[in-house]
Amino acid sequence: MSKRTVIVSGGLLEEEFAAGILRDEDTELIIGVDRGLAFLYEHKILPDYIVGDFDSVPKEIIAYYKEKTKVPVREFNPVKDATDTEIALRLCMDLRRQNICILGGTGTRVDHIWANVQILKIALDAGADARIMDTHNRIRLLKEDFVLKKEEAYGPYFSVFPLAGTVENFNLKGAKYPLSHHELTPFDSLCVSNEIVGDELEISFPFGVVILMETKD
Repeated sequence: MSKRTVIVSGGLLEEEFAAGILRDEDTELIIGVDRGLAFLYEHKILPDYIVGDFDSVPKEIIAYYKEKTKVPVREFNPVKDATDTEIALRLCMDLRRQNICILGGTGTRVDHIWANVQILKIALDAGADARIMDTHNRIRLLKEDFVLKKEEAYGPYFSVFPLAGTVENFNLKGAKYPLSHHELTPFDSLCVSNEIVGDELEISFPFGVVILMETKD
């Protein structure tokens, strides 16, 4: 897979975890998003792009990047039709980035978390692999059959939800609670907190989009 692009958004940013990913050699490009820019500034990590309306980041930080660096700054009116994280993700699509990690995409604002999950569809439609990550969760969207090796799972638990309506003929193989030819609906909690029991988990369905959440606790 191509090297990683990291979007640093304004939600939960766990210091050691986030800084570790940002400084990892596999991280090739960093996009600072609004309040996430303060984290980069505090840790002296220079982003490659900055986007947002900057309504939740100190003015002196924005001034620093505008006046003291050559980082491209894309500033938007707070009255707009997309979140700052969506704007950053669309920038990734313009730059043809294929391996995308969103940090700061979770936290106490459940509405923001849900919006961030939904915008992963932008990357999915473009053929990119985008994930929301924190120390406990990895969230991605699937639109085709998928195999997850147990040794590569993010944690012992996983949950699956349909994103855009009922998914027919949904199958789980290698799970503690397997499914065969199931009608996966958005109106129950059947597929919450499953576990991988074999060497790998196989998820298959003929059409639709599902959310895969891998969880450590």
